[in-house]
Amino acid sequence: MISVTDLTHSFSGDVLFDEISFTVKPGDRIGLVGRNGAGKSTLFKIITGKIQPESGTINIQKNIKLGYLTQDISLVDNCTLVEETRKAYKEKAENEEELISVLHQIETRTDYESKEYADLIDRLTLLQERFHLMESEFSEARLEQVLLGLGFRRDEFGKHTSEFSGGWRMRIELAKLLLAQNDVLLLDEPTNHLDIRSIIWIEHFLKSYTGAVMIIAHDKMLLDKLTNKTYEVVATRLYDYKAPYSQFLNLRAERIEKQVREKANQDQMIKDTEKLIDKFRYKKNKAAFAQTLIRKLDKLEAIEVDDQDLSTIKFSFPDAEHSGKVVLSIRDLKVAYGSHTVLNTVTLDISRGEQILLLGGNGQGKSTLIKAIMNQIPYRGEIAEGYRVIRSYYAQEQTEALEKDRTVLDIIESEAPEQVRPRVRSILGSFLFSGDDVYKTVNVLSGGERARLALCKMFLHPSNLLILDEPTNHLDINSKEVLKKALQQYGGAYIVVSHDRSFLEDLGNKIYEVQDGGLSEHLGSVQDFFKSIRVDEPQNAQSSKSEPIASECNNKGKRSEQSDRKQKRQLERRLEKIESQIELLQSEMHVIPMSQFENLQELDRKINALNAEYEEIFEKLSLLE
Repeated sequence: MISVTDLTHSFSGDVLFDEISFTVKPGDRIGLVGRNGAGKSTLFKIITGKIQPESGTINIQKNIKLGYLTQDISLVDNCTLVEETRKAYKEKAENEEELISVLHQIETRTDYESKEYADLIDRLTLLQERFHLMESEFSEARLEQVLLGLGFRRDEFGKHTSEFSGGWRMRIELAKLLLAQNDVLLLDEPTNHLDIRSIIWIEHFLKSYTGAVMIIAHDKMLLDKLTNKTYEVVATRLYDYKAPYSQFLNLRAERIEKQVREKANQDQMIKDTEKLIDKFRYKKNKAAFAQTLIRKLDKLEAIEVDDQDLSTIKFSFPDAEHSGKVVLSIRDLKVAYGSHTVLNTVTLDISRGEQILLLGGNGQGKSTLIKAIMNQIPYRGEIAEGYRVIRSYYAQEQTEALEKDRTVLDIIESEAPEQVRPRVRSILGSFLFSGDDVYKTVNVLSGGERARLALCKMFLHPSNLLILDEPTNHLDINSKEVLKKALQQYGGAYIVVSHDRSFLEDLGNKIYEVQDGGLSEHLGSVQDFFKSIRVDEPQNAQSSKSEPIASECNNKGKRSEQSDRKQKRQLERRLEKIESQIELLQSEMHVIPMSQFENLQELDRKINALNAEYEEIFEKLSLLE
């Protein structure tokens, strides 16, 4: 479907890719990973033609449709939520228009033996196949299900797009992308603004998606559940691992360990051979032997150890004096925006050492509660801080609050207490700002670099109460793990708001869910909370019993009862599609090389997974029959 060969590209004088090559095949689920700034988003822009590479080729199979979700969303605010989302179906209208045009040409032409006429017949066949596919898959019920799955409410369907915040506008673009009939999806951080329920929903959606997916994500659980391949971008190169993220980490470690051993053995062999050459090269009866050894070394292919940038931030929260027993007391808290009540009579006590996870859907009031605690918004009720409490706060907008014209060093030096200033450069080094990086201004930093800078600021001051609102946004997986470990070792109390399931695992000793204006304690682990979340299965979209969305376009889109002949054609096309999927699975089963696996057990696991998918498709086939 997509083939990239010998791709080379630089940015601001730094080489991002040096002759990298890879492919995207039907059914691939590829996780594209690497540190912030490694070039992942740039690679997507090159594939989609938004950036021209310095050299190399990108071949995309004819008639393949690419869907691309970028982090930079721009909507033209001239319609409602449903009207904007329905733009995903414009291809259906375009297909129908071209189909009518091609039919007219065929009816009016008489050059039946010409190549042009044959090409028109081929085009007609393709357009008809697309038409019947779109008839079943482009529906108002499916549009409604996708919007609901991404967290929109039915009473928001008529809301103007200008009324939605940046995160919700990104969801609109994501909805359009999921509804369009793309053959390959390129998704750049699709879960950044989603809550846990919506992340689980899109995870189900992508599992049942029939096209190929290439995804950039810092969500380890999503990568493990969704992907079957991992492409790592590191040190200008791209490494291909036929495994999801957690298995990739093990395979990468084993691969490098093996290379280190083999290189050490080779280096020792070279050293021993060179000693023999020096010993015999000037002896008359051994000179020929020495020349043989020299030729052997000349032909030897040197073993190289893959370059791996495994650097990560290093920090732990500084100790602070103990607070009183009660850290924070909230009584009858109420927050409203006009007539809309967000929080209603919330009461909560937080004791010293309590570690609270604040969970719930977007818009339920988690950040509102945090802002009330920080006295950033008006509220009714009482919020009292305990004895000797020292707060430290990380806001969702923390990275945006950094002064864009100031340098990294200037910000940290001005923020650091007097006794800490001599160690500022060392502290910045712990957050991966070294050398000339400290003189960069904020406006040239990546999202991940800004997040690290904001964390570094928070690190400078001791606290016994941490309040963290989405602290993992823009952090890479390694940095998230460091932050998680620091929280596990933290001796004070904390409140963490996050939708990152991997990050939340093994954190917190109390879980509260914000929902319908109230606060309720969840008795159980965070894993139990995830399991309690139920979402509508995306594949049930066609059987949705919800009322269609009223519109003039909907009236045009209603279909009369299909004839028996039309039903038969649709069933036959569906059967052909399933049979092609079976053939693809069978071919994949036979081409898995043994060298890809360390032992037969791993190979058996892969083959069993393919067999399970093979049987599932046969079961669907039997139901159609």
